[in-house]
Amino acid sequence: MPSSEAKPRVLVIGDVMTDVIVRPEGPIVLGSDRRAKIDLHPGGSASNQAAWLAHFGVPVALVGRVGQSDLAQQEAQFRAVGITPLLSGDETRGTGMLINIISPDGERSFLTDRGANLAFSGRDLPLSLLAGLDLVHVSGYALFAPGPRAAVMSFIAVARSRGITVTVDPASVGFLEEVGPDNFLGWTHDATILFPNAEEAACLSGRRDPMEQIRFLTDRYGVVAIKRGAEGAEVATSAVRLRAAPPTVEVVDTTGAGDAFLAGFLAARLAGAGLEACLAKAVDAGARATTRLGGRP
Repeated sequence: MPSSEAKPRVLVIGDVMTDVIVRPEGPIVLGSDRRAKIDLHPGGSASNQAAWLAHFGVPVALVGRVGQSDLAQQEAQFRAVGITPLLSGDETRGTGMLINIISPDGERSFLTDRGANLAFSGRDLPLSLLAGLDLVHVSGYALFAPGPRAAVMSFIAVARSRGITVTVDPASVGFLEEVGPDNFLGWTHDATILFPNAEEAACLSGRRDPMEQIRFLTDRYGVVAIKRGAEGAEVATSAVRLRAAPPTVEVVDTTGAGDAFLAGFLAARLAGAGLEACLAKAVDAGARATTRLGGRP
């Protein structure tokens, strides 16, 4: 793991959350009780992605916003896992929280209060952060509200003008449908690599057939890596399509699997690996992430 003092090569922009993970013993009983195991974990898609990048040895910084009362603790937690925290404290909003209800087969349902993440602005993204970077990665959650979106779009446009690679994870099919896929495609036209899951690829392309999804998305992004759950994953450009099956693992919690997949892919890419090797590392990382509770290494 790199030291948190290492000069970041990757800047991750997005959400910092606290996850409340709920594992009911059976179906929820409307209006009554159900026993459950309940745990608190650090979360947020962007935060998880940064943690996995650090786990794979990539010097990484995270830009985000948290409640002021949590600022020191959050900074210490990120430094402890090798991330350079570039966090702002919000005096009026608390750190975002997410309730993650996990079914017996490991699938998840989310209830989200984005808290301080909604107040993210251009003040949190000075252009000086671009110095020395190889890559800027944006969690799609940072694009779903107008204020944060304006700040992020301005920042990544400058990044691309300076030759810095920009990558995007769409993050949530529910929010994609809410804001409109055409809008999201327009907001992310500066991105080089897109990391949708199967539902997000279908939503953005308006197509159910995987090959048609690939054609549509590779017309707009240089590289598209699609996570297809138990069916594995694929990566494609306008000229190449590669697929990989997932290893067999005992699934405990699928939270963070996509974040680990993304980080594995980018870590290999930054090391100079070809697409096939990037996909293999990504699939292995995503599968291993499902074998433990929570979204981080």
